[in-house]
Amino acid sequence: MRLYSASAEETLRARKFVKDWAAESRIDGVQNQRLEQETVSGLRTTNIFLRLVFFFFTVIIVGATVGLFFEVFLSGSSQQTVGIFLLIFSIVCYAAAEVVVSQFRLYRFGIEEALAVFSVGFLCAGIEIAFFSGYYSSQPRGDQFLIPLVGSVFSLWIWHRFGLWYAFLAAMIFAPFLPGYWTSSHAAQHMIVAMVYSLGLIWIAAVRSGHRYDYLEDAYSLAEALLWFGIYLALNLKLSSLDLPARWWSPVTRNASEFSRSFYWATWVLIWSLPAAILARGIRLKDRFVIAVGAIAAILTFICNKPYLGWQRHTWDPMLLGILLTGVALFTRRWLSRGPGGVRNGFTAARLSGKDKHWMNAGSAVLGLISPQSVTPRPQTNSDFRFGGGASGGGGASSDF
Repeated sequence: MRLYSASAEETLRARKFVKDWAAESRIDGVQNQRLEQETVSGLRTTNIFLRLVFFFFTVIIVGATVGLFFEVFLSGSSQQTVGIFLLIFSIVCYAAAEVVVSQFRLYRFGIEEALAVFSVGFLCAGIEIAFFSGYYSSQPRGDQFLIPLVGSVFSLWIWHRFGLWYAFLAAMIFAPFLPGYWTSSHAAQHMIVAMVYSLGLIWIAAVRSGHRYDYLEDAYSLAEALLWFGIYLALNLKLSSLDLPARWWSPVTRNASEFSRSFYWATWVLIWSLPAAILARGIRLKDRFVIAVGAIAAILTFICNKPYLGWQRHTWDPMLLGILLTGVALFTRRWLSRGPGGVRNGFTAARLSGKDKHWMNAGSAVLGLISPQSVTPRPQTNSDFRFGGGASGGGGASSDF
């Protein structure tokens, strides 16, 4: 059911390993050349920067084309007509994504990704405008849950078909909108979302057991990590609210008034238990994504503990948390390095791969593009220094020129 063959993706995965080994000087030039010849793939790939450029150019082209079409041919049309044509454009974008991959063998090229994203967006917008545009009420209709449901299901299909990890994240983002159409109880909404993510987690855990050492391992690993994090966010009542700053600095009674006392304190127990369970799962599988989510969840639990208990927050709390995290990191690194050969139970503090270095370089470049003023100082436009003190210049110029 995947658009790419297993052999092609496995070859790309092996080629990435070869590049990583060569960058870390774990293989010599002869071995590198031989392995590169053996891992030639028919798929066309590009680097992350060109991938982003192709993605945004495709977004601009498709958006402009659709906007021009509506302006020229559907100006003044009814909303139902607009919605129907959006559904048609959704089908066209998805078909175009399938075609460019099958005909041109694009893989993470940006173009097919933008088309797939547009297909999901046009589908949800088309359903909303075509079938629910004339309905205005403070209470949502029961059948409006079809919009996030279709968006979630179609995003999962995009993830499965194209292997785009952010399509799985989009499916998870659609899920929290579903309970609002079924119940007005905030506690029930949180529980429904947590149950949906839990069912997905059970399915992912069962499926990934058969792909521990193939090209699908990373995809299922990231999906499981996202589901663990989704469950944690659904159960952490402090992080699930929209006005976080106001609630973090307020007494616990503001949140307690929205939930029953037993539910509120049950979630407090769960947000302390979940990080340990996530870390245990990640350590057992030696899964970096799951371990990272467990560590992030533990940090968020420390941050949210005082708001949960209604204790006053202080300006030095982040400093104490930073000292604690630094101490844990140094202790863990020292403990691992003292193991036989610097390894304990398959874990080591030594860097074995250049992936981290690559992502750090890419992140630095992105930050430089986002905030260039923080890297390059602004030119000094105003200066108190004045040229003067010499003899008068020619052509009527004064001595201050």
